[in-house]
Amino acid sequence: MQQRTLGRQGLSVSAIGYGAMGTTFAYGPGDDTESVAAIRHAHELGVTHFDTAELYGWGTGERLLGAALAPIRDEVTIATKFGFTPEAYAPDSRPEHIRQVVDASLQNLGTDSIDLLYQHVHDPAVSIEDVVGVMQEFVQAGKVRYLGLSNTDAEQIRRAHAVHPISAFQTEYSVFSRESEALFPLVDELGIGVVAYSPLARGFLSGAVQPASAYAADDIRQQLEWWAPEHFDANVAVVTALTEIADAKGVSLSQLALAWILAKRADLVPIPGSRNPGRVAENVAAAEVRLTDDEVARIDALSRDVRGKRAMG
Repeated sequence: MQQRTLGRQGLSVSAIGYGAMGTTFAYGPGDDTESVAAIRHAHELGVTHFDTAELYGWGTGERLLGAALAPIRDEVTIATKFGFTPEAYAPDSRPEHIRQVVDASLQNLGTDSIDLLYQHVHDPAVSIEDVVGVMQEFVQAGKVRYLGLSNTDAEQIRRAHAVHPISAFQTEYSVFSRESEALFPLVDELGIGVVAYSPLARGFLSGAVQPASAYAADDIRQQLEWWAPEHFDANVAVVTALTEIADAKGVSLSQLALAWILAKRADLVPIPGSRNPGRVAENVAAAEVRLTDDEVARIDALSRDVRGKRAMG
């Protein structure tokens, strides 16, 4: 698979990565054996960048990903995140908490170095200079290679980058969620790459969307505005129109949605996730899809008809 560069510090990753959140978090119970098979199949198909976080099962997600990648650790890059507290799912980037979490993540992942470490969410109680200062300690100790930020704003990105180069900004980005485009001029200025989580809009662009009532009670989609009764039908209409474009192109809806992201920026890396190896193969194939300028423009226009706010931010 084609590689893309994140930042100016030398981090190179596959054009499409794998987001492991759903293996242990947010989408109801899963099967670990199937998840491991999906992760390894992604690598077989050329994916070299895998993303997780402490939050995803409070360590269980990291342990699952680490075990799946152990035989091929030298062939992949692993990203993880800190920044929440289990008690209340509230931001927590206190220096002592960061040190505790990162050391635990190294153990959970079964590795001596994390390739890309993110602050998961901005913590207004701790200055970003202090946060990045602690992150930088891990770089200097050889335990972390590159630094990233997620779910934050322009001021925090600029201030963080002044302390230590930031290689990647991870944000929710898809046909359904384009708010983060407002930050693209800043990351261009600073030379920061962009990693797109939820590139298939929490499954709305998977080709298999269902009403919220069809999902498990603890499924994150129960809480999302895109599935709210007052928005759902309008958003399904957008999906129907997108599917017509995909059908004419001879690709699936998810492949169209991922190809649109890849067409937006040369340093933009979507990280779709799936526990199903077949779905993984479908997503990875999007790396070979090339959209015309007209197709991109038509998708852009349809995105403006989406109703409801994105999940975070």
